[in-house]
Amino acid sequence: MSEPIISVQDVSVRFHRSRRHRSLRDLLFKGNSGVRAGEFYGLRHVSFDVQPGEAIGVVGRNGQGKSTLLKTIAGVLIPDEGRVIVNGGVAPLIEITGGFVGDLTVRDNIYLAAGLHGMRKKEIAEAFDEIVEFAEVENFVDTPYKHLSSGMKVRVAFSVVSRLREPILLVDEVLAVGDRAFREKCYERIDEMLGDGRTLFMVSHSEANLTRFCTRGVYLREGKLVHDGPIDEVVEKYFSDSGNEAALRRRHERRMRRMRNLGLLPDENDDEEADEDDGGLRTVV
Repeated sequence: MSEPIISVQDVSVRFHRSRRHRSLRDLLFKGNSGVRAGEFYGLRHVSFDVQPGEAIGVVGRNGQGKSTLLKTIAGVLIPDEGRVIVNGGVAPLIEITGGFVGDLTVRDNIYLAAGLHGMRKKEIAEAFDEIVEFAEVENFVDTPYKHLSSGMKVRVAFSVVSRLREPILLVDEVLAVGDRAFREKCYERIDEMLGDGRTLFMVSHSEANLTRFCTRGVYLREGKLVHDGPIDEVVEKYFSDSGNEAALRRRHERRMRRMRNLGLLPDENDDEEADEDDGGLRTVV
């Protein structure tokens, strides 16, 4: 087996309820005295490896450590314990409008954001027309970014970041925004990137997105890794732990049928299902 492209080794991330403890005093004098009053662990002794070309989906309720895990892989958060080794550049589709400057034009923001992510000026110039066309902002390239609608801002940001040639793609709920037509364009772009052999690490509440793009799942509960396996198996484990397995299974089957009707999955015969609370997983299809 080849060297992992991502290796998460016994990672723990600790938070304070009012702030993140990363002061110099904390780092020098905190030691291993345990959890102080008001502190909690966002992640606790999480370990797994990701091989090049794998597509990983992270499952769990809100507040269970999913985004914290993604941010440690992206290098945004530094683990309090353990370490994360990333053997390759990262294209982060997380909080993608962050870093764009409102007073600069769309054109200037494209050059700025792409440059900050490592693209050379010549590369940006060659990709500029495609970025603008994908974002559907041809008539707004010289408009200040702050004057765009929220949907247009997301389109510009996604178009820039998805043009990066990094081998690792990190996705955190970005596909839950934007109109239906643009989401389909996002799906197609991610399919293209996966077809090029990129590694996908996706955090989502969308069952449809998880089962469409991912082959392997990681299930987090209370900051701990409770299951790692095929994505369908992980989703089923999540259902089983939700306390309403039968209703969630019917919901799952209903959504799979909807995906088949859209041509995203092979046709199968399904029984009638009820539309009930899904315990946290949802669909944006």
